[in-house]
Amino acid sequence: MSRHHRPHVSGPTDVRAPFTFSAGARVAFSDTDAQGIVYYGRYAPYFDVARVEFWRYLGFDPHGTSQRGDFVMRAFQIEYHAPARFDDVLEVFMRVARLGRTSIQFEYAVVLADGTDTLLATSTQTLVNVDLEAHQPLAITDEVRACIEAHAAAGGA
Repeated sequence: MSRHHRPHVSGPTDVRAPFTFSAGARVAFSDTDAQGIVYYGRYAPYFDVARVEFWRYLGFDPHGTSQRGDFVMRAFQIEYHAPARFDDVLEVFMRVARLGRTSIQFEYAVVLADGTDTLLATSTQTLVNVDLEAHQPLAITDEVRACIEAHAAAGGA
């Protein structure tokens, strides 16, 4: 497969269990360091894009509302497995690993979308739903919970 094919945009998937959603990305020149590989701090935006596309897929504005709250980062862990380089096409797989009363934990895997499926990085993020005015945790709404649970039950379909 050519490194120059169009990247997958986003959507449900069942090709890399246990992940149920994926989004594509292409490594920009500004993502790389002097050695020509993706700088470690540039992986966070790849995860952010996948998470925002997941919210859009579920039908929610990626930004919170006063009624629903907004998710803010509480914890972020990442492990690097192999380098990505300028112009590589990536696929960011994700899933909801845990859905708590006020928090949600996402797991991610970034792979080369070049036919080799090389694992580049894995990550876990915990986000807490908060009332932005009161700066207090806010229960995840039944509507959001139902959409996430329906997506998980469908296996990403």
